[in-house]
Amino acid sequence: MASGQVFTSRLRGRPLLDDEETAVGRIRDVVILPTAQGLAPRALGLVVTLQRRRIFVNFGRISELSIDGAHLRGGAVDLGRFTGRTGEILASSLNGVQVEGGVVVDVAIAPAEGRRDGWDVSSLAVRPRGLRFRSTQIVPWDKYPELFKAGALAEQLASLRELHPTDLASAVEGMTPDRRTQIAAALEDDELADVLEEMPEQDQIRLLASLNPERTADVVEEMEPDDAADLLAEMPPDQRDRLLAAMEPAQAADLRRLLRYGSRTAGGLMTSQPLIVAPDVPVAEILARIRQPETRATAAAQVFVCAPPATTPTGRFLGTIGFQRLLRRPPAMLAGDCVQSSTFVRPEMPERELAARLAAYNLISVAVCDEAGRLLGAVTVDDVLDHILPADWRRTGG
Repeated sequence: MASGQVFTSRLRGRPLLDDEETAVGRIRDVVILPTAQGLAPRALGLVVTLQRRRIFVNFGRISELSIDGAHLRGGAVDLGRFTGRTGEILASSLNGVQVEGGVVVDVAIAPAEGRRDGWDVSSLAVRPRGLRFRSTQIVPWDKYPELFKAGALAEQLASLRELHPTDLASAVEGMTPDRRTQIAAALEDDELADVLEEMPEQDQIRLLASLNPERTADVVEEMEPDDAADLLAEMPPDQRDRLLAAMEPAQAADLRRLLRYGSRTAGGLMTSQPLIVAPDVPVAEILARIRQPETRATAAAQVFVCAPPATTPTGRFLGTIGFQRLLRRPPAMLAGDCVQSSTFVRPEMPERELAARLAAYNLISVAVCDEAGRLLGAVTVDDVLDHILPADWRRTGG
């Protein structure tokens, strides 16, 4: 089951296991999302019953499917109640559906080619009609593509999900207000966050206005801290305060700290959540963190080494290590012995001067530190470009 095709009926009732092999829930179903251009439908994750609540566990959080059950990567899961979104299909809903030549009795999924931790629908089990034909046939999913069509909105959503966030943002901006609202409601929180990060702040505010306060808070929490701070800075104070009050306290406090800096300074451009490690962390562990699916490419390019505690804004900055340097060092070597550069800037540095510093030193990102040398955050070159380019550069291509 770990590496080949898995029939979803065989997953039902099996346990969801934490990193100590303790059962924390039971698998009830698999969530499927149709895709565009004839590609195999995606298996997004599992519906799990946990403490009498049906929750959703993304396959990115699953390290292995085995005869024992589904093994969690890390122990924490989102306990929010599962609700299907537009276009999603439950594997169990296809069982019993009549097709040409028989009845669907099972749906199989298999590891996706070219996508880490991804699963796609691979086959269908179909039982032929009639008394004489009892043996079940296994056929490719695309023999019955009509099973994975879910309406005009779902078809459009499937096409949009194939786009880069920048192109998706442009497509959403060109829609009618009603369609834009429908698409925003159908996108996952992290997908909508990616779209918002590629839109001007005023367009972000208009799009978020169509969502309820709880969903808005969830989406903003998924945004990169610097992008979320830029968005909040453009909101009227009362609206900003209501949104911050609805967010998780730790993330709200982080954003309030970023909002203290001018939008055209290093402090206003920085993210407060770069990839930070202590000096006694081995190279192998750092590379494992970089490989995690949720680590963005811009964050993975450079690691920031801080004396404990290794969190902003309390850790003393020691220096940075580039990803290529990590690849060339022995796995057991410690981060403190790999430091390349201790270059940093102050949070009040103007963006133009910051851009010149990045260009002069050929930097991908640079640390932002206070007077005591504590790491406040980091600015990446793409964030600087986003601010110094004209406001409508996404529409005009520069």
